[in-house]
Amino acid sequence: MPGRRTCFNIDTRHAKIIKGSKEAQFGYTVQQHEADGQKWLLVGAPFESSGEHQTGDVYRCPLDRKPATNCTRLHLEKVSLNNVFERKEKMRLGMTLASNPKDNSFVACGPLWSYECGSSYYSTGICSRVNSSFDFTHSIAPAFQRCETYMDIVIVLDGSNSIYPWYEVQDFLINVLQKFYVGPGQIQVGVVQYGERVVNEFRLDDFRTVEEVVAAAKNIDQRGGEETRTALAISVARYSAFKHGGRPDAKKVMIVITDGESHDSPNLRKVVEESEKDNITLYGIAVLGYYNRRGINPEAFLREIKFIATDPEEHFFSVTDESALKDIVDALGEKIFSLEGTNQNGTAFGLQMSQAGFSSHIVEDGILVGAVGAYDWNGAVLKETRQGKVIPPKSSYMKEFPEELKNHGAYLGYMVSSVISAQHGQLYVAGAPRFNHTGKVVIFTLTNSGNLTILYSLYGQQIGSYYGSELAPIDLDDDGLTDLLLVGAPMYFYKGWEKGRVYIYTISLQGFFIPDGTLGPSEKTHDSRFGAAMSTLPDLNGDGFSELVVGAPLEDNHKGAIYLFYGQQNSIQPKYKQRIAAGDIFPGLRYFGRSVHGMMDVNGDELIDLSVGALGAAVLLWSRSVVRVGISIHFEPSKINVFNKDCIRGGREVSCMLATVCLNITPRTPITDPKTVGIWLDDKFVVFSSVLLTDYTHPLIFSVNVGLQNADEGPVLDDGWPTSLQSELPFWNGCDNDDQCVPNLVLQSSSDLLDRRFYCKSRSTWPPCVHQRTSGERLVEASRRKVLVEARLENRGENAYGTILHITHSANLQFSSLVLKVCSLEKHPDLSLSPGLNCIYEGLEDILMQIIKLKM
Repeated sequence: MPGRRTCFNIDTRHAKIIKGSKEAQFGYTVQQHEADGQKWLLVGAPFESSGEHQTGDVYRCPLDRKPATNCTRLHLEKVSLNNVFERKEKMRLGMTLASNPKDNSFVACGPLWSYECGSSYYSTGICSRVNSSFDFTHSIAPAFQRCETYMDIVIVLDGSNSIYPWYEVQDFLINVLQKFYVGPGQIQVGVVQYGERVVNEFRLDDFRTVEEVVAAAKNIDQRGGEETRTALAISVARYSAFKHGGRPDAKKVMIVITDGESHDSPNLRKVVEESEKDNITLYGIAVLGYYNRRGINPEAFLREIKFIATDPEEHFFSVTDESALKDIVDALGEKIFSLEGTNQNGTAFGLQMSQAGFSSHIVEDGILVGAVGAYDWNGAVLKETRQGKVIPPKSSYMKEFPEELKNHGAYLGYMVSSVISAQHGQLYVAGAPRFNHTGKVVIFTLTNSGNLTILYSLYGQQIGSYYGSELAPIDLDDDGLTDLLLVGAPMYFYKGWEKGRVYIYTISLQGFFIPDGTLGPSEKTHDSRFGAAMSTLPDLNGDGFSELVVGAPLEDNHKGAIYLFYGQQNSIQPKYKQRIAAGDIFPGLRYFGRSVHGMMDVNGDELIDLSVGALGAAVLLWSRSVVRVGISIHFEPSKINVFNKDCIRGGREVSCMLATVCLNITPRTPITDPKTVGIWLDDKFVVFSSVLLTDYTHPLIFSVNVGLQNADEGPVLDDGWPTSLQSELPFWNGCDNDDQCVPNLVLQSSSDLLDRRFYCKSRSTWPPCVHQRTSGERLVEASRRKVLVEARLENRGENAYGTILHITHSANLQFSSLVLKVCSLEKHPDLSLSPGLNCIYEGLEDILMQIIKLKM
């Protein structure tokens, strides 16, 4: 397979290979990028390590023709969100890249970025936006949502003298704290102790981990007091504890633990109402040890604590004594953690495993992000704008992705893109390669308010083909409107092999997506995964139409290949113009074609160059200029006159003419490195030919062929343009009418046989003469052994070409010999005897023919 190279104007002999770590998957993605006044190649390495953690990263490599390239790691693994406990291990940063040529920024995504929520890790994904100076500007995480455990909890602890023993209360406090998921983005805890006075033992933002909070709780001593001022404690906690270190958007919870009625109970109603206005959920825990030890009826106390609790049925607890507090730890934790926030559009539970950033695409007013894991792996498409994130409700997808198929895991958002339609303007496109096992592509609109409307759906044809896993819109004629949408199905099974296929859809002026054929790899390939990567390219050959490059990374036993298809009026040429295998570039390449991109002139020759990703490498392929050579031949004279002997060749008079060959070289693409083109004749290229002609009615054929002296350097000839020319040089017929001669042939003949009448004049009594018939009869004497016949053919009109004189005789005569007396204007050099006689012009014996070769 590597030897089956087809070539046109992508240079395979001078490719530049940028090597990186195979373990880091350097080359998984490639993206040409212009920033900081220079042209770069961005290379994703999603398995790159940072210390002991495999985070992934992106490299920038200068684009030039220098043999060595030093790539710089950008260390984008620092991407982060504030106030969350995040896990970057195996987040696969650099798995997707999207460049924005408008402001020279780019986006790199790590779809497996996760953060801790309670006992779970949610893989919502994250993207890093980098400006034109390669500085990180901000993180993009449209699927990120606050944890259900995003709470500020203040524990209001009665430390008056009646609480006994204190260590039981302290153990309860420690056990409860150990149940809390304390950390950034989750729970913050503050403790207030009160009796006659109120003291903040520690504030909400003092500690960041459970260990720190527990250690602080172990050092809380009982402060004592003769009074239990619960209303004052609640009030201080409300306006002080939640204000210092509290988070405005966190859920507020206050847990009041006391063993007796408050001494400021008249103020309770006011402080409870104020707390409820501040959206604080109040829990009340009544410790009855003091009442039980003294045999006091606790009814009034219990009513007070139930009044404090926001929902007495759910938020009120009572225990017999301090030692029994440990029995409600689990129940209290369950009640608190059941306060999971949901919103009306139902997105709270659907985006936790979104993997947003599995695909990304720059659009006019933001970034489109594919989230394949959203909604039980049915997937979703999210958007990030300057105004914030756009999350369509789950109901937007229900018609096209019904609930009964959710277990199939459609993976909507596996690839995202956009098209520009004359009818609808900008439309978004997303692939769902596992929908109903055959795959699907949806075309939709998405407003910044979250209103998603699916306009069209395209469906795969084969189970497991992964239809929709790759998308490539093409504006063929660069008029600003998308002409075609190409959909990859890299696992398409054909003739026993996983060859892959690309589907072509024409976008009509009315906005419809009309099937227009398919593209495929070479018939001789096997498991190619053709269509695993695609990229549109600006015009490469000067015909005014954009091109398409398709990756087949598993071709040739996982070495890989790419295919170049040329655009044409309204479509893509169905036969690939050039196939470039990894073996044509470098024998050690593997998975060549896993990513492709080409949008800019890399080396300054005004030609679009191509970047291709491989395992541990990125390959730069240079385009070559395309030229056309126009050929014309002019003859002087315009016809061959065999009667005009105007030249001497070898001491003989011959007819000559002059053939002038004109070559017109027209560049189809820019040539910034002009070369001197030499065209000359050399003795070794001149052929002398003596031609024996019998037919002057048919012209001579002159052929001119042009080619390149060095096919590996400089421009290439346009393979759609002829490189040879055949031109006809007719003979002059010497007649008034160039097309036709009018001869006037007169034939006279005689023989030496005796005329019967002449013979019988002296032999009238001879039997044959008795009955004499008409004249013209000939007599052959018995003694005669030879008969002579003389013929005279005369042309009294215009030239008669190809004239043949036929002489017939009876079967009892045998041809003996012929004596030529006079024949035409030329002496015939070679005459073979036959029953017929041809008098042939020798005419063009010494016409000079030259074969001209073009050198560049």
